[in-house]
Amino acid sequence: MAHPNPRAAAGPGTPRRTVLALLGAALAAVPLLDAAGAAAAPAGAPNLDDPAKKEIAMRLVSSAENSSLDWKAQYKYIEDIGDGRGYTAGIIGFCSGTGDMLDLVQLYADRESGNVLAKYLPALRRVNGTDSHAGLDPDFPKDWRTAAKDAVFQQAQNDERDRVYFGPAVAQGKADGLRALGQFAYYDAIVMHGDGDDATGFRGIRKRALRTAKPPAQGGDETAYLNAFLDARVWAMKQEEAHSDTSRVDTEQRVFLRAGNLDLNTPLDWKVYGDPYHIG
Repeated sequence: MAHPNPRAAAGPGTPRRTVLALLGAALAAVPLLDAAGAAAAPAGAPNLDDPAKKEIAMRLVSSAENSSLDWKAQYKYIEDIGDGRGYTAGIIGFCSGTGDMLDLVQLYADRESGNVLAKYLPALRRVNGTDSHAGLDPDFPKDWRTAAKDAVFQQAQNDERDRVYFGPAVAQGKADGLRALGQFAYYDAIVMHGDGDDATGFRGIRKRALRTAKPPAQGGDETAYLNAFLDARVWAMKQEEAHSDTSRVDTEQRVFLRAGNLDLNTPLDWKVYGDPYHIG
């Protein structure tokens, strides 16, 4: 069942890559990290960067982003969803108008010169920050799908996802003393909202949550803090019409939280946009 793609991460005025152009290191959220809390996550239970947990995270996000658990089928995904960010594509919704697609295609060119997308680098630089297709149409979508068959391009997508989104989210989650569910809540928020300091960016959402609850690394209760974070996340989502359906929080993450499943253990049952999903 197709749904409007919620990758329209943070609409006009709150760009999803508010700070990404300044990052370049894997731990983009480092300025927020509490050094004393960096080892505060409970010992024993796997973090979200454990391979099995990471696979769960990829499938959870794909259920909301693509209405499918098959996240690897999304390497070839590309369309303009009319959100003002030009083309949205790939496993995490790289956008031609927000710079992360440019970074990805540059990485691909660095690793495999003369690939089918390399010729679009000048156009991607020109359209960055706009919704323009100038220099990309008519063949860019076709060539993207061709590139998606290349294992080098697939790995480039994986690596940029981890550098820009997954790595910073998990690092901040660990620093806050959160277990796998909390780390996932951070990751899902960064995917949708970007890592910006504005009120509806990830950092802004986290700051809003900190007004009412403390994370475990600061002596707070984990469940209470995650409820506060999800409340702040829902507020941020409702600031933009494209995100007004908050089911990825209400009937997914809160379901796991209410069940006390802080380690994101399987089996998992949830709904997004009314569609049921299961991981055994």
